[in-house]
Amino acid sequence: MTTTVRPRRAAPTPVQRGQTRASGFALLLTIVSIMWLVEIINSLDNGGLDGDGLYARNFDRLWGILTFPFIHASFTHLLDNTIPFLFLGAFIALRGAARLGFITAFVIVVGGLGTWLISPAFPPTVGASGVVFGYAAYLLARGFFDRRLWELVVGGIVAVIWGAALISSLVPHSNISWQAHLCGGIAGILAAWILSTRDRRARRGWRARKPPAAQTAL
Repeated sequence: MTTTVRPRRAAPTPVQRGQTRASGFALLLTIVSIMWLVEIINSLDNGGLDGDGLYARNFDRLWGILTFPFIHASFTHLLDNTIPFLFLGAFIALRGAARLGFITAFVIVVGGLGTWLISPAFPPTVGASGVVFGYAAYLLARGFFDRRLWELVVGGIVAVIWGAALISSLVPHSNISWQAHLCGGIAGILAAWILSTRDRRARRGWRARKPPAAQTAL
């Protein structure tokens, strides 16, 4: 029986790695730009978009799961989220737009569903802090799941700089959605597990492949 083995995937060139990173940073800046544009519109509308946030267990406004991370109560609120969003998102963006897009969407949807389930019915939840927590949890958990030096270093940096702030934000405070923080963090851990499992399988598959050639088995 004759079988053909697929060629081993070539390592990306420096140019390809640069393009991957550039696409990731472009998407990250696009997401932040949308947040700022929404807040500008919201400010001009005297906070009219605040009502498009997440209303817990309200099926008529379930779509708020997708909109609430882009709406903020003020420019101060937005700035407080923008700084860690860019800092943490930049580490993820190094792996490209596809990875950043998947993690962002996963955290918004899965973390948003959790927030929708356990938050108070009123007032509505707004803000990107749940996504920030998702990014942080992803970076922390990725090193644990993957056990690769670079991932562990990134996780350590996140823990040193943001660890205390992240833990304190899980403590209930007035007008702060610890529910969004918690659910976003859980979603980030799940995303890290899903992607690390996929990446490990891919690496094992590449190592198992033999050089491209037609092999004959009798």
